[in-house]
Amino acid sequence: MRGRYQGQTSSVRNRHHFWRVTIAVALLGLTHIQCSQAPSSSPPETAPAITEAPMETELPLPAVHAADSPAVNISTPLLASNETFVKIAKEAMASVVNISATKRTVQSPGTNPLFDDPFFRRFFGEEFERRFKQPRERQEQGLGSGVIVSDDGYIVTNNHVVEQADDLMVLLGDKRKLPATLIGTDPKTDLAVIKIEATGLSTLPWGNSAALDVGELVLAVGNPFGLNQTVTMGIISAVGRANVGIVDYENFIQTDAAINPGNSGGALVNLQGHLIGINTAIFSRTGGYMGIGFAIPSQMVKSVMQSLIGHGKVIRGWLGVSIQELSPDLATQFEVPDTQGALVGDVFSESPAGQAGLKRGDIIRTYNGVTVKDPNHLRTLVAETTPKSAIPLAVWRNGKIINLSVSITEMPKDTAALTEIAPSSVSGNHALSGLSVEPVQPGQTRDGQGVVVTQISPNSPAERAGVQPGDVILELNRTPIGSVKDFEQLVKRLEAGDSVLVLLQRGKGAIFLTIKP
Repeated sequence: MRGRYQGQTSSVRNRHHFWRVTIAVALLGLTHIQCSQAPSSSPPETAPAITEAPMETELPLPAVHAADSPAVNISTPLLASNETFVKIAKEAMASVVNISATKRTVQSPGTNPLFDDPFFRRFFGEEFERRFKQPRERQEQGLGSGVIVSDDGYIVTNNHVVEQADDLMVLLGDKRKLPATLIGTDPKTDLAVIKIEATGLSTLPWGNSAALDVGELVLAVGNPFGLNQTVTMGIISAVGRANVGIVDYENFIQTDAAINPGNSGGALVNLQGHLIGINTAIFSRTGGYMGIGFAIPSQMVKSVMQSLIGHGKVIRGWLGVSIQELSPDLATQFEVPDTQGALVGDVFSESPAGQAGLKRGDIIRTYNGVTVKDPNHLRTLVAETTPKSAIPLAVWRNGKIINLSVSITEMPKDTAALTEIAPSSVSGNHALSGLSVEPVQPGQTRDGQGVVVTQISPNSPAERAGVQPGDVILELNRTPIGSVKDFEQLVKRLEAGDSVLVLLQRGKGAIFLTIKP
């Protein structure tokens, strides 16, 4: 047993030795192959010309060491830009909050036909029916964003974020949750101000939205879909965007920075870290981001915010004119060099414009030194003006610029009643009885003179003479008519038996008619 065991042991030892030698030889061979394929450190001076691409197996395989890996060099301007974005994002996120608005509504239960079934009433009883019919309270919750504008807790957001909310809760960047109080809202600009009880809060400096240029890089910060502290980047796509149909006063900054539901009320900041706008809406066919977002410019935001905090409402300036856009055709008729400005269609006599001497057909070219782009631009400039301010105007009239000064007043509560011009009806027993007239539209006549016939009573003297609705009465008895007031004064002088000579503009021509009573 012992000798057999020793023999087996010796055999095992021999086999182990054999495999050790084999592995050693293999390792030496591999080392030799690698070294032979490694490029020589000192190649011969005359190397043979290579006429064909060597086979893959003949290519040298140089050893790769971590220390030999090339370092990626990042330019200093790129690093500086990255650091700038990071710094701005951190500051903006500290000033942007998440707003949760809760609205409680009472839901009526309605009538279930089963309650009228005698079997149902007997089985469940009257008490079950009474409890089931009790009104139920339902809570609706919405999420939005806001921007801290003062270190003592004032926050600017959108009106549609907090509209009709019963409870407001604010989530700060440091995860604190605080209840908020509504200070005031302004649906005409979709802005609102709320306040939390806190001090030492982070704020963003105000930027000058009037100095923005298309193409500037901007960051949008908010809480899209409830994802807190989200930052997106884009450029300013357009400025002064109006006629979007969102609110009454529109002067939007358009951006392609991603804005989604929940971003409303968040911050739009420039590369100086200044607040240049409040994100408010997107153009979307799907409900999500499509590359077109709108922000309320900081100048408008600041003006509305200060008015809401100081007065609890927005106090806007009022000029007292109805205005329209200056089309190329109107610009040609009024002999204006371009289409910039706002064409005055009517002036209210007791308004600041009327007292300053503005007239129908005037074109307001500059307001307080600012070139007026279009009627929406002028409306915004006037609205942002503090009442009782004396504002210089440059007005185009009769082919030249005249300078006027107007004292802006506070906008009346019911401006619709002021702007609605009712037709003037002519009554009495004379040649023009039965006529109704109203002011001409800008550009309708050469110099803005005359009144437009809107209605004619059947079988009246004017109808028998051939006067038609739409005719413009330019003269009465060779006296020019400048307004409805002029027309009414001339009509008062007519006697019952007087014939009237009228000059009418019909289409592109003018005709004289004699109207007999």
